[in-house]
Amino acid sequence: MSKSADELRRTLDSLEDREPEFESHISSVLGLIGEDPDREGLVKTPYRVAKAWRFLTQGYEMDVQDVLNGAVFEEDYNEMVIVKDIDFYSVCEHHMLPFFGRCHIAYIPNGKIVGLSKLPRIVEVFSRRLQVQERMTQQIAEALRNTLQPLGVGVVCEGRHMCMMMRGVQKQNSSATTSEMLGAFETNSKTREEFLRLINTGF
Repeated sequence: MSKSADELRRTLDSLEDREPEFESHISSVLGLIGEDPDREGLVKTPYRVAKAWRFLTQGYEMDVQDVLNGAVFEEDYNEMVIVKDIDFYSVCEHHMLPFFGRCHIAYIPNGKIVGLSKLPRIVEVFSRRLQVQERMTQQIAEALRNTLQPLGVGVVCEGRHMCMMMRGVQKQNSSATTSEMLGAFETNSKTREEFLRLINTGF
């Protein structure tokens, strides 16, 4: 069973206190792969890895409502709003290797808009966790729907996965595209087609 947001927050609050334990485990891993954890170049590696993982998984500490921080405004605008080419970096939960790419978000307001800079921050909330691209795409769309109750939300993510590029099939030029269409983007083909056309058009 997955943890609630409050449980995750309490877990992350205690991670800093548990960093020595984390470092000890990383040191053990270094030994298990045949390295010498006491070698000069590796002495501080467990410390660096612990700090890096706190950063890479900081999404567990973030909440969408806290990120929006009052940036939702009433506005009489009902045309499509798009923010595209949002860079994201995440970690695959299956192999704990990075995947990264771009996210495109659109919504049709229904009396409320959100500050444009907040859309990339919503992406950060869900990308900075152990993830699969499919779930991340869905979570971004649902967060925007729950916050704004818009007429529709569309999210498309394009990612390159190190678990495919560095290991396994080792296909360096492969990429994955996922989408989530809600409301008007799901029911109206013209709306969906307009969104897909616009995200493939230059600035």
